[in-house]
Amino acid sequence: MPRPSQPLISRSSVVAASIEIIDTEGLDAFSLPRLAKHLGVRAPSLYHHFADKSEILAAVARHIAGAGSIPRRKPGPDWPEFFVALALNLRRSILRHRNAAPILLQYLPRDLLISTYEETARFLADSGVPPHLHVQILDGMERITLGAALTEAMRGPSTRSTIFPNVDADSQPVLTVALAANRMTSKQLFEEMVRSFLHGVVRDAEVAVPA
Repeated sequence: MPRPSQPLISRSSVVAASIEIIDTEGLDAFSLPRLAKHLGVRAPSLYHHFADKSEILAAVARHIAGAGSIPRRKPGPDWPEFFVALALNLRRSILRHRNAAPILLQYLPRDLLISTYEETARFLADSGVPPHLHVQILDGMERITLGAALTEAMRGPSTRSTIFPNVDADSQPVLTVALAANRMTSKQLFEEMVRSFLHGVVRDAEVAVPA
């Protein structure tokens, strides 16, 4: 398809409009004609910046994943809390756009995530964490954070008692009691899961972590 001679929109405006449509109307409602209408342009204008719909969705995924900021924290013995904050930032960004979770599953910007690993690996080194544990920590944090956040986004908001939905008191009495006894929100459970992982990695490596 030929491109118009002058761009009528910017790359960032296309991404922002795409996210707005997906957030408010759902992923199924997203299409290039719908996007062009939202922007007040003809569909060919989109081709100034993107080759096709897939490239736009990849940019949306990149924008959402990149919105999680790196915490400002000095290296030291409380280094696990740096990673807790980092994971919470990414989780918050993903849950802000729940309808886009399937996009992240398909177009996860791995290069964007890896670009931050030099900085986080240096933080580990400056905190006294041995190099042979760095990959285990960084890879594990990526898997735990993305897996938990995307799963939570796709299943929708929950309360303390509905973290496991559709539990029947008659057929699942033990689980029903467990849910009633739970005092943590989904966010708090996520934080403790991250901490448990980090402390577990270093538990047998004689690496100092706060009690």
